[in-house]
Amino acid sequence: MKYTLDIELKQPRNEVVKKFNNDENIKHWQKGFVSIEHINGEKGKTGAISKLTYKMGKREIEMIETITLIDLPEAFHLTFDAKNVYNIQENYFEELSNGNTKWVSKNEFKFSGFMKVMGFLMPGAFKKQSYTYMEDFKSFVEEGKSVLDN
Repeated sequence: MKYTLDIELKQPRNEVVKKFNNDENIKHWQKGFVSIEHINGEKGKTGAISKLTYKMGKREIEMIETITLIDLPEAFHLTFDAKNVYNIQENYFEELSNGNTKWVSKNEFKFSGFMKVMGFLMPGAFKKQSYTYMEDFKSFVEEGKSVLDN
């Protein structure tokens, strides 16, 4: 399953990228985020591997994040590998003529096991969750609003 989403942020690209590329900020725009643990490679560089932990309802989900490309301020690509779900994410940051930033997120999900059924029956849920993260990031960047305040 593939989809592309975009959102305009009312901040200069360098400010947007600085906030996006800071592990300390994840908790402010990704509901359910618990922790990030660096595992391998040079932290913050292409090839770096980290373990992310999220709390979704009563379940705890762990995934392995690999940075596949950092070409900031233009691009930041990652993969996320969780039980029965593999996500390839390409993020692009475009400087707009009005001084704002357009964030384009290209996503590809590959499913195995039970998640194949979920991906087939509920493809919109993945797209909706991705866009919710984008909206929450926008609120964090523009207004300093954190999902922790909810």
